Amino acid sequence: MKILIIEDEHKIANSIKKGLEQESYVVDVAYNGADGYDLAVSENYDVIVLDLMLPDMDGIEICRKLRAENIHIPILVLTAKGQLEDKVAGLNSGADDYLVKPFAFIELLARIKALARRPKNSLGTILTSGDLSLDTVTYQVKRDGKEIRLSKQEYALLEYLLRHANKILNKEQIISNIWDYDADILPNTVEVYIGYLRNKIDEPFPKSSKLIHTIRGFGYKIGGVK
Repeated sequence: MKILIIEDEHKIANSIKKGLEQESYVVDVAYNGADGYDLAVSENYDVIVLDLMLPDMDGIEICRKLRAENIHIPILVLTAKGQLEDKVAGLNSGADDYLVKPFAFIELLARIKALARRPKNSLGTILTSGDLSLDTVTYQVKRDGKEIRLSKQEYALLEYLLRHANKILNKEQIISNIWDYDADILPNTVEVYIGYLRNKIDEPFPKSSKLIHTIRGFGYKIGGVK
């Protein structure tokens, strides 16, 4: 796996590079936004670790320019700016995940691995399954041309299912990707939210094929047939 780190704090960048190389990753480092952007558009990377506050070109601009050029390399924003509005700005610009400094390297590594596992063909802004579509920029969900309103958690669950369409996802995978580490998750939480989605995605469209399926003993998937 090849990783690009765009981070102007040399000590942090070099520490991450050393840790990832010990995990057998190939790592490139850029210490300013302009150099980082040039590497991102000219080389092939599996994940980009990106600081927001950079000289020459900030992280938000890098994200927007890469997505505008249809470059969908997964981006993990790594920054000291931990306010909610900063997180929202980073994610809305095209980032896929957000980690606030200071951080534990083990968590950074886990997030990089999770991003690298995402199907590359589902990293665009429009995710689909049958006549269902989800726009990751406007957050608009539609089926058969009709808009569907979802709660924040329902939306997150649907996006995760769509990013792994036709693949079986177990409860542990869903919980670790949809809820915070210290969230109070009950044993039936996943079933409850799957039920919420079915009531909005499948039940109102009796003439369309069911999209959300339970694979007994294994988990859930969206798309295909049981």
